[in-house]
Amino acid sequence: MKTITVFTPTYNRGYLLPQLYKSLIVQTNKDFIWLIIDDGSIDDTQELVEKWQEENKVTIQYIYQENQGMHVAHNTAYKNIKTELNVCIDSDDFMPNNAIETILDFWSNNNDKNIAGIIGLDADKKGKIIGTKIPDYLREVTLSELYQKHKVKGDKKLVYRTDIINKYQSYPIFIGEKFVPLDYKYILIDQDYKLLPLNKVLCIVEYLDDGSTQNIFKQYVINPKGFAFSRKVRMKYASNFKELFRNAIHYVSSSILLKNWSFVKESPKKAITILAIPFGILLYFYIKIKTIR
Repeated sequence: MKTITVFTPTYNRGYLLPQLYKSLIVQTNKDFIWLIIDDGSIDDTQELVEKWQEENKVTIQYIYQENQGMHVAHNTAYKNIKTELNVCIDSDDFMPNNAIETILDFWSNNNDKNIAGIIGLDADKKGKIIGTKIPDYLREVTLSELYQKHKVKGDKKLVYRTDIINKYQSYPIFIGEKFVPLDYKYILIDQDYKLLPLNKVLCIVEYLDDGSTQNIFKQYVINPKGFAFSRKVRMKYASNFKELFRNAIHYVSSSILLKNWSFVKESPKKAITILAIPFGILLYFYIKIKTIR
């Protein structure tokens, strides 16, 4: 049994996957499985993967499903991962040659039953850290503490224990929508476990024009149920008023997009939601204008 699974949700990204594949076959530690969740691709993804499986340079598991969105691909991955650890590397990203070795060496020396996993760094292709580094004085931290209390910025790479991430409910599926923000699970884990900070680059990222990060306003409009669900979770577990109020504004905006006029009744923080209504209306119109453009 391998120790870690690198899983990759992908949809019509056959033109990008070779970059990730090349980075995996040169890893200095091969104690991993590459799990590819093909979310309904109609390009040459399957043919590429079958060719790589025949090459047998790394252990590859391939699962095809009907197109349902990234969060459902994550659900499928978690149901099929058997290794102790897992890390998501998106189809447009890749790993430094020593990333697996770095993760496993650090984990073997620092793991603890009360720790959910590792949080490491992302960098761009020029080696520049995405956002800011993790403060060196931190020995363990939750994801929310890292951003809200310690003011760290930018995407980070999360390596989770599989048994812990599967303790929590799967991402919900909303008919007609294909996106739920992935931090839902991370927020729940934060309530019970800490992460070990690792100030080393584990992933090289590239934000493409067809990626979910670049299309966030469009995602917001076509997936209002997923966003409203996410905002309610964030409101419930917000650690300060600023975070609570910001998410209440977004919750109001998503509820207006849904034409859900019971949103106050359904809110976990009703009084704050009422206060956020004027700002939520303004955000609603701002998003409509941005998506029209």
